[in-house]
Amino acid sequence: MEIKQFYDETLAHASYAVYCQGEIALVDPARDPQPYLDFARKSGGKIKVVIETHPHADFVSSHMEIAKITGAKILASKLLGADYPHDTFDDGDELKLGNCMLKALNTPGHSPDSISILTIDEKGKERAVFTGDTLFIGDVGRPDLRENAGNLKAKREELAREMYHSTRNILMQLEKDVMVYPAHGSGSLCGKSLSKDLYSTLEKQLEENYALQDMSEDEFVKVLLEDQPYIPKYFGFNVGVNKAGAEDFEKSVRNVPVLEKETPLEEGVLVIDTRARKLYNAGHVPGAINIIEDGKFETWLGSIVGPDEKFYLIAENSACIQSVIRRAAKIGYEKNIKGALLNPSRGTQIHPDLNLEGLKSYPQNFTIVDVRVESELKNNIYFENAINIPLHELRERSNEVPTDKQIVVHCEGGYRSATGSSILENVFPGTTVYDLSEGIKEFKKVNVNS
Repeated sequence: MEIKQFYDETLAHASYAVYCQGEIALVDPARDPQPYLDFARKSGGKIKVVIETHPHADFVSSHMEIAKITGAKILASKLLGADYPHDTFDDGDELKLGNCMLKALNTPGHSPDSISILTIDEKGKERAVFTGDTLFIGDVGRPDLRENAGNLKAKREELAREMYHSTRNILMQLEKDVMVYPAHGSGSLCGKSLSKDLYSTLEKQLEENYALQDMSEDEFVKVLLEDQPYIPKYFGFNVGVNKAGAEDFEKSVRNVPVLEKETPLEEGVLVIDTRARKLYNAGHVPGAINIIEDGKFETWLGSIVGPDEKFYLIAENSACIQSVIRRAAKIGYEKNIKGALLNPSRGTQIHPDLNLEGLKSYPQNFTIVDVRVESELKNNIYFENAINIPLHELRERSNEVPTDKQIVVHCEGGYRSATGSSILENVFPGTTVYDLSEGIKEFKKVNVNS
């Protein structure tokens, strides 16, 4: 048995191919099917099944496209109620893969329809378990994403209690040397404290994972529900897309209009400028929001822009245009793109540079907006009287920012402040808005020394 992990760092998403005697099972594939098809070609194997551990909230899956290309069957829990052709795969169901075996385990908690896949190798030994978003390395899946999405409604506390039993009664009962392969790593918003490790043994998780320690069910529910991260706007939308099955990736990407540089843009349609901060600051289309392609572009696009909003994409060059379209498609947003283009000659609005010494000497002369999330504020307040509005809420809560002073926006490292300052610049055209950017490092030093 061979296990191949595919990892997308930008979405912190892990997917898998299991190979045994020329047959392949895929688990939780990403939107682009090509890496899995390439693996099958290079290994000389045939993709027999594609397994969805649950309808994912944070990315769009290619399960339906892969099935059409290869003739593979799609397996998912009967509780999912999938709209695409599939076979159900639940407790007690087994599937032969060469001379290996795949066994379904119902493990609700992150969602009511979550399953884990136990692999049994050629010698009849439990080899690995693919836990989807149920068990992560260092964490378990958050239970608060399915209250208003998918075909089932479940309150977060009910799912948290199901997670308690899925971990204690099912996963923790497996052989201790079983390898644990989750669907996400550190940086995913599907949990709150995921490890940077992308796999582990069950034995190590029993020692180190806070969620697997000895505690009562009520204690577990309390610990699990506290301090969960925010929920991006696109999460519920992706659950629906994955339940129905997405369109073919390359075809959908090709359908996005690539516009000539000077094409007039429809008034009132959002413009997302994906260029680096310096290029945006030097001249951009009035009203554009700067979501830089570097970093977690997909997550921030889907956190700031709603799934029903149309938008234009502006990129630095032709290669970047194709890149940002494909990255938007990973979360199913390619159909929202009215067009993608290079920055036109009329993109001349300048974003001013901040005099850092002026802010250091007279911070009281500025309104300072901190766009970090609440959990980042503990023992890390860099400015007294700063207004905290997390970036993903800033468009909706911009009316809370006073405009009687110049505005400075900051975050923890500089990426989010570029986006936040561009949002406020558009909302308050008569007020000067600055991006503190990486200048926040100077104030971190002061905070440490004090």
